[in-house]
Amino acid sequence: MKKPLSLLLALTLVLSLCACGGGAADTPAPTQSAPAQTESAAPAAETRTFTDSVGRTVTLPAQIDKVAVTGPLAQIVLFALCPDKLVGIANAWDVSAAEYLDTEYYNLPLLGQLYGGQGELNLETLLASGAQVVIDVGEPKDTIAEDLDALQEQTGLPFVHVTATTQTTGEAYRLLGELVGMEAEAETLASYCEEVYARAVDIAGRVDKVDLLYITGPDGQNVIAQNSYHSEIIDLLSNNLAVVESPSSKGTGNEVGLEQILLWDPDYIIFAPDSAYDAVGEDPAWGQLTAIAAGRYYETPMGPYNWMGFPPSVQRYLGMLWMAKLLYPEEAGYDLYEEVARYYDLFYHCALTRAQYDALVANSIGRQSVQGGV
Repeated sequence: MKKPLSLLLALTLVLSLCACGGGAADTPAPTQSAPAQTESAAPAAETRTFTDSVGRTVTLPAQIDKVAVTGPLAQIVLFALCPDKLVGIANAWDVSAAEYLDTEYYNLPLLGQLYGGQGELNLETLLASGAQVVIDVGEPKDTIAEDLDALQEQTGLPFVHVTATTQTTGEAYRLLGELVGMEAEAETLASYCEEVYARAVDIAGRVDKVDLLYITGPDGQNVIAQNSYHSEIIDLLSNNLAVVESPSSKGTGNEVGLEQILLWDPDYIIFAPDSAYDAVGEDPAWGQLTAIAAGRYYETPMGPYNWMGFPPSVQRYLGMLWMAKLLYPEEAGYDLYEEVARYYDLFYHCALTRAQYDALVANSIGRQSVQGGV
């Protein structure tokens, strides 16, 4: 259950101000008003107004050089656009990120996150970061406007929300480009997202979709259910057999057990990273499944994030490219290495080598090659 936000913010801010306010009594704390200007004081910095995706009009510095994020979705989206403006990250990078990211980005301060996940937004670190704006990206919570207004009042920092879904990420990037003053870079990312999504929709409309399950959990007992928050790509590019009464909104999916998986008996299975992929090939119980017996089971690539969108951010476009090529190689006529390298360049600022690519797809496209295109 979510803690009352106003109480959480008040308590956290008190702690942060105590920690930051140990100097002389006449030194303003981070959220205290500065002394009145004298005649010799410098003029106030130029400002502008910005209207976010939920209709909130926020006053911002005319030039934005330091950006904070409220969660992992914003972290992934904004790392692609303005990595040098980030003053911190919401969640620590996966250990695999060290192979793809420059050290300066890998070691950014940890800010925590506003909604869900591990821990709370760390206001002490946020106030000390020098951030000029704090950005939330994703689907808006019901209370997003009230929550961001409360944070803004408590901290004195401008908070904005930019809505981004798989269909609207292009427009989200354009709005973010306007926000941080990087319109040209944002347009490149926006056009890319729209191009990849349109291609995936086109492929999905031209194929007979295969029967498939996306399985999660260390023992392979969970599935990503049809019409759930995390199933968008799966539902787009396959006939997702996991129909349940109450689809879970969590990335771990719905627990169903092997007996139900046997009843569904998919032709293809995709396992989440760190799920049961390594164990099922030699397990007689799993061997009863058509997908396992035929060798049509694969593991989602991971590095620095799960390609299928966990958390559900812009790496979903990478997942579309991979899943379409995996399931429908003739219709997906592109060179996957070239497409993945392009993504890593745009979104991770990394020149992906062929060896790195081969390692990433070893348990999917790589297995298909060994099997002769199963």
